[in-house]
Amino acid sequence: MLTLTTGKAAIAGIIIALWTIAAVWAVVTGLLMRRRAGDAAAEAGRLSQLLGASPSVPMLIRIDGRVEAPDKLGDWLGLGRVPNFVVDFAGTGNGLTDEDATALAKDVTAAQKSAKPFVRSMRPQESSRTLLMRGARAPAAIGGGVLVWVYDATESQVEIGKLGGEVARLTRAFDALTQLIEAAPIPMWHRGPDLRLTLVNRAYVEAVDAASAEDAVARGLELVEIAGGVGPIAAASAARDAGEVRSRIVPATIAGQRRSVRIVDVPLGDAGVAGYALDNDDLERANGAFRRFADAQRDTLDRLSAGVAQFGADRSLTFCNMPFQRMFALKPEWVADRPEFDRVLERMREAGRVPEVRDFPGWKAERREWFTSADGATEEAWLLAGGLHLRVVAQPLPDGGLLLIFEDRTEQVQLASARDTLLRVREATFDNLFEAIGVFAGDGRLHVWNNKFREVWGFDEALLASHPRVDTLAEAAAPSLSSPQRASLIRDLVRTATIERKARSGRVALKDGRHFEFAAVPLPDGNALFTMLDITDSRRIERALRDRTDALEAADKVKSAFVANMSYELRTPLTSIGGFAEMLSQGYAGTLSDQAGDYVKAILESVAKLGLLVDDVLQMTQSDAKLIAVDRETVDLVQLLDAVAVEHEAAIADKNQELVRDFSTDTGRVAGDAKPLRDAIGLLLAGAIADTPAEGRILIHASGTSEGALLVVSDNGPGSGSDPAMLTRVRSLVGAAGGRVTAMAEPGEGTAVQITLTR
Repeated sequence: MLTLTTGKAAIAGIIIALWTIAAVWAVVTGLLMRRRAGDAAAEAGRLSQLLGASPSVPMLIRIDGRVEAPDKLGDWLGLGRVPNFVVDFAGTGNGLTDEDATALAKDVTAAQKSAKPFVRSMRPQESSRTLLMRGARAPAAIGGGVLVWVYDATESQVEIGKLGGEVARLTRAFDALTQLIEAAPIPMWHRGPDLRLTLVNRAYVEAVDAASAEDAVARGLELVEIAGGVGPIAAASAARDAGEVRSRIVPATIAGQRRSVRIVDVPLGDAGVAGYALDNDDLERANGAFRRFADAQRDTLDRLSAGVAQFGADRSLTFCNMPFQRMFALKPEWVADRPEFDRVLERMREAGRVPEVRDFPGWKAERREWFTSADGATEEAWLLAGGLHLRVVAQPLPDGGLLLIFEDRTEQVQLASARDTLLRVREATFDNLFEAIGVFAGDGRLHVWNNKFREVWGFDEALLASHPRVDTLAEAAAPSLSSPQRASLIRDLVRTATIERKARSGRVALKDGRHFEFAAVPLPDGNALFTMLDITDSRRIERALRDRTDALEAADKVKSAFVANMSYELRTPLTSIGGFAEMLSQGYAGTLSDQAGDYVKAILESVAKLGLLVDDVLQMTQSDAKLIAVDRETVDLVQLLDAVAVEHEAAIADKNQELVRDFSTDTGRVAGDAKPLRDAIGLLLAGAIADTPAEGRILIHASGTSEGALLVVSDNGPGSGSDPAMLTRVRSLVGAAGGRVTAMAEPGEGTAVQITLTR
């Protein structure tokens, strides 16, 4: 047994202690490493779970081209497992397309050689999934190659598409808004957070007389000046701090003119403050014009006969005209209180100016719906007590109010009733007229007819009810006429009356022997009235009268011949008596005593008068028989009248009468026999002298036209008329001269005889 020295023992103790410490360290280190390994495993598990839940999958492509990736990537590609190489990512009906697989392989090769990262979006075949591959060279710690992160970007792409569409929409809206602001006729601007100008429109540029919008912004040209101690920036700041829109009216110089403008500042939060300016002068003028228009409108409504009432959005009475107040017996002071709609209806009911209904509250509720009617204006007819008829129009207004119009239609209704009565009376009268009547419209169709019209032609009622054209009626009427071709005359008459607006008439005979006188007359409404009057009896009477006239004319000719012959027979003994009396007066039978001389003188005067009478009778009979030979010559009427007047001047002077000659320069000449005309004027003048008292007045008037001449002999005598026998002789003489005589007498006024001669 060896004995150790103290020094060796100490060394041995140290060594043992060191071994003990090393053992303890080893144990502790092992425990620590074990713990760290557990922690690492747990961390690896958490990382694996996190990676599995991640929308991205790592894919390591080694330098030799082999692919390492979770099976999840194979599911995304629709391949079931991850292929060994990138080129195998392409498949038939699944996986990537050949083009995408080739492009991915090129991106990987480029990343390996030049360390160029890449990003590529791909969509597997027959899949709606979108994969985003983001690749770069792998760190050296994992062996190099290329590390590709594959993201499932399906939802992201959809959201990106939506966001892209929204961005496009907002971009278009922003562009439209920008263009709208730029085209606005009022100045508009925007201030940034620092309240400096950042954007102005064209109207602003023109208002501040800047070169451009950029120039106005760069120079900070303000539209308005400091007013009331407040500048434009301070006002914008106050609006921003208060967080509310503020406006103020300030003076401004716009386009070189001093104007009053309303400045409106609109806070936009962190985006700054927007503003715009309204021309207050134009607004005031517009308000003034609107007030004047409203006043004029109300003045016009007051002048209407219809009652008008307007209610506001709160259903209170805002306006009513005087006819409305009178119609419903409303006092002005009551109307001035702006009563509510229901109160107005109740007051109208008290005045007896609403229809009698059992459920008045329900009736009022229905009328309140007028304010919100979606069908626009509502129209009603109110029949009130006493026979009053009101037409009511309710028009909802855009501001929520209501406009009511009440029109008194009582008179119109009464007139309509009277018109209907007149129409019925006219129809009854129309149907019972002796005349056949038909009214044709402007297009030639039969519009109205009476029973006589149908009976005359024997038309079927169904034919007339179809309102046939005149062509059809003429064709249907032809068989009834004695001359069927005359049916076209009906069509011509109606067309003349409706189109040419001329009246025509005529006669037509039917086969049954009846005769009708017809006429087509244009009516004021564009229609034509066709009438037919049965003149069968008149035709028979006319024929009988014509036969009687012929007989009378024959007898008159016999009488005229007898009188003419008698006149010639009387002339012979008168000539002998006159001749012997003339011989006695000249002393052929010896000297006659004074008494015998007076007898002979009386015989000669009687013979002369009897000769004149015989000549007159002979002339009258020859004129009636048209046996007088007219000596045609040109007769100067003024000269003829002067000559006749001279012949009677002595007789006029004896009675101290006044003879007035009124001869117009257009009297002229006529062609005819001067002798009978001169004799006629002489007879008229002699008759006027005889009928007019002493100091009376006699007028001879003469005037003419291109067609004829007018001669007048008048007096201011008692107006008893000229001697009928004398007038008969004058008419005979004037008739021989180719003229006609008209006599007029007015008791107490005188007599006038007018002779009309043709050229």
